[in-house]
Parts: sequence; C-alpha cells; structure tokens
Amino acid sequence: MAWRLTKTIVLVGMMGSGKSAVGAALARLVDAPFLDSDAEIEKAANMTIAEVFERDGEPFFREKESQVIARLLKTQRCILSTGGGAFLAQENQDRIAADGLSVWLRTDLDLLWSRVRHKNTRPLLRTANPRETLKELCALREPEYAKAQLVVDAEPGLEIEDMAKKVLRAIVEDGTAVEEVQ
Repeated sequence: MAWRLTKTIVLVGMMGSGKSAVGAALARLVDAPFLDSDAEIEKAANMTIAEVFERDGEPFFREKESQVIARLLKTQRCILSTGGGAFLAQENQDRIAADGLSVWLRTDLDLLWSRVRHKNTRPLLRTANPRETLKELCALREPEYAKAQLVVDAEPGLEIEDMAKKVLRAIVEDGTAVEEVQ
C-alpha cells in the first residue's frame, strides 16, 4: 500500500526515544520529506544546539524552536522530529494540534539511558548525575507528552524500521493524517 500525508506528522518524546531515526524511516514508508527541528535550528543559527544553549540560553533556544516548528507546519507536509522540550510549550502543542498530528514515542527510562549515556551532545545531561537528570526530565515531561494525539510505545530490541511500521499502523488506524493512494 502507498500512503500520502494529509497533514504533518510531528514526533515528540524524550531525547533518545528515536524521533530522528524512526522519523527518517517513517518518511521513507510514506514517501514524504523528513525534517528535524533541531537540524533546522542549527542550519539557521549556523551553530550546534549545544552552542546555542551555551551562548544564548535555553529560553532563547525555545523561542527559536517554536518559530521553526510554526514555519515548518505551515510550509511543508512532512514527518517532523522535534527536540525533547519542544512539546512542553503550550503554543507548540496548540500549533501541532491545529496543523499536524502529534505522535509520542513513549520510551521507558532504561531504554532511553541505554541510548543516550555515551553521547556528549545532550546539553541538558551535562550534570554530575546524568541518569538521575534524565529520570527527572522524564518525570517532568511525560505528563505533557501524554497530551499527544497518538502514543506509540517503543520496545527494547525493536529495529528502527519495525518501529516506523508500528508508528505508521497507529497513524493509519487514527485516519486523520494519511490517505491511501492507488
């Protein structure tokens, strides 16, 4: 079967939940562009997310993130991966609900930690106890992620392509963001 997006699919969730990898695979399944809001911010700022955080602080970064998400929702139907904190802002939740379909890639702490513990590209985890910080971030953020229009659970050992197919099944079942093409 072939599918066409009728609105942008916005992947939300914690760092390490697979938004970028699963998003790219999902984009291939529905023959749509894949965009990453963090990559778009880096392109616009000509610096890494970590450098933006360091130079301008998190509030500035969040403002730019909201602007990028709004622009992408209005200009291009795609699979959009967002940064872990993007969905916390009510304005982003409202925009995504109006112009897209939010999908939370729900991932438990142990799986998240296994994916992010060896990376130094996560500014929020540059703490004395990064696992505890990740746990605290999960506790703070998950109630907001739970407001996503769809929730798809990650599973340890599930290959990226299989997770993308699982997400696609949920989107197809929901019926609001894709249509079958002949």
